[in-house]
Amino acid sequence: SSPAYSEPSSPESLSRKIKSSPQLSRWSRARTVRSGRRLNRPVAQPNLDACRSDIPSAVSADDAIEPQLLSPRHDRGTDGEDLTAGAKSIYMVSDGTGWTAEHSVTAALGQFEHCLVDRGCPVSTHLFSGIDEMDRLVEIIVQAAKEGALLVYTLADPSFAASAKQACGLWGVTSLDILSPITEAVASHLGVSPSGLPRWAPERKTHLGDEYFKRMEAIEFTIKQDDGALPENLHKADIILAGVSRTGKTPLSIYLSQKGYKVANVPIVMNVELPRGLFEVDDQKIFALTINPSVLQTIRSARAKTLGFNDDMRSHYSDMDHVRHELEFATRIFQQNPVWPVIEVTGKAIEETAAVILRLYHDRKNKCSMPRISRRY
Repeated sequence: SSPAYSEPSSPESLSRKIKSSPQLSRWSRARTVRSGRRLNRPVAQPNLDACRSDIPSAVSADDAIEPQLLSPRHDRGTDGEDLTAGAKSIYMVSDGTGWTAEHSVTAALGQFEHCLVDRGCPVSTHLFSGIDEMDRLVEIIVQAAKEGALLVYTLADPSFAASAKQACGLWGVTSLDILSPITEAVASHLGVSPSGLPRWAPERKTHLGDEYFKRMEAIEFTIKQDDGALPENLHKADIILAGVSRTGKTPLSIYLSQKGYKVANVPIVMNVELPRGLFEVDDQKIFALTINPSVLQTIRSARAKTLGFNDDMRSHYSDMDHVRHELEFATRIFQQNPVWPVIEVTGKAIEETAAVILRLYHDRKNKCSMPRISRRY
């Protein structure tokens, strides 16, 4: 059922409710300091009389907002420099964790890397999760109006989502409802009405199912198996990663474990014998990681500096000749085990490498045809 809202007793009471909270003010100042300068464009105040008939019951046009809240703000440093951001803001609002909104926006921004990387169209994203009260939602929409931000939201309650849409229209905020279109399509396909409850609502009884506990078990297993620990448990792993130091084995393992896979990673160190269990488990579980020598040398140099290695230790870790010899050593091991797919991680995000591994993993598990073994991906 939709939440019940009551009209404010006076214009002053609602005005006090929707003024920027100290938390939002601190967030705004922090965002300002992080950025640099802001596009100095005023936000046009909407015609409240024209919008009066479309205002949700939770937001009264007569009492909606004080005009000064929509005026642009200029935050300046001690030297008078404008510290507000030149980046265009995208607000992501969710009544849950915000995972869907965040990943949808990230996927969309991937189409603008040519612009974002060159700073031709800088963007700052801000996630507001757990928004389940109209007052908090209105406060964010007001802030979005001040910033000229795009507001993207995932709100499970249809009436709450409708109120968000109408409030955005009232304050002239460009908005996008991510969840409603696909929910309506699925409802039409199944012939069943959606519950309209957020994922973690108390009314929903299946918060923590078998899949959740499977993921927790996988994460716990993966952490214990990090960096070649407990080699006697390799047979219990779903996926085994092998590669030289700094090829991203640990973060990749953790990422895969959050999807419910038990992952072990085994470091390949020159002139150090690999655990016997690695050659006794099913070869179909093992995936080899490799990387460009120059990139690896750069990563290791930064790592050595962070750890405070002395010159002798640094030469045995980040020296280019040592890096090349270690990669050649690993390559010989991979050639001796041609069933292991060799995955090139240079320039790949963790998510991209994980996608390749999972595709190969499920192709093998379902006995799908593969292009050829020992292919470099």
